[in-house]
Amino acid sequence: MRIVALFAGLALLTAATSSPHAPARYLALGDSYTIGEGVSDSARWPVQLARALRKAGADVADPDIIARTGWTTDELDRAITERNVTGPYALVTLLIGVNNQYRGRSVDEYRPQFAALLKRAIGFAGGSAARVIVVSIPDWGVTPFNKNRDKATVAREIDGFNAAALQICRAEGVTYVDITDLTRAEPAAVVADGLHPSEAMYARWVQRLVPPARAILQTR
Repeated sequence: MRIVALFAGLALLTAATSSPHAPARYLALGDSYTIGEGVSDSARWPVQLARALRKAGADVADPDIIARTGWTTDELDRAITERNVTGPYALVTLLIGVNNQYRGRSVDEYRPQFAALLKRAIGFAGGSAARVIVVSIPDWGVTPFNKNRDKATVAREIDGFNAAALQICRAEGVTYVDITDLTRAEPAAVVADGLHPSEAMYARWVQRLVPPARAILQTR
């Protein structure tokens, strides 16, 4: 995946999103879900999304991905700082927070860290909040991996993190796509580790993500 140095000038946004010859650039930020732990590179949901968007007629490149299994909000933030990322992007997605919850960190800590990451995502989109999509945190508590924690407690905590993210997205004018219910409806749709979503589950996420992402890219 391409990772290049940060520069989010508005003039570059026009060049990156308006050229009839260059595919729209897409940046995906996240953790194990975004990097697709346990699935092939082509089965990662950002890669599936780009492929589905092209099938729907959008001229979009494969995603640049900054994500790693286990990352929390602060770890993703540090990784972005350490890597040279050059915007602008026509589309930016952000999914982060499950590891904050898993490690027992508070929503009060998560809220400002998520808000700061969202600001960075908007910056990568050339300052356009309308070009950013936040994806909700899946519920890992329903998966076969979870044998020791109360499912209702995990669900309640994840709902709290997601509610905080949704509130911040609304304040910033950022699109929020909820996929948590899909993970709860099909807890067995996971890879061999019993935890991370399968290619088929990611495909269900993509079905929800295509309409808002396509609408964003149609504004090029």
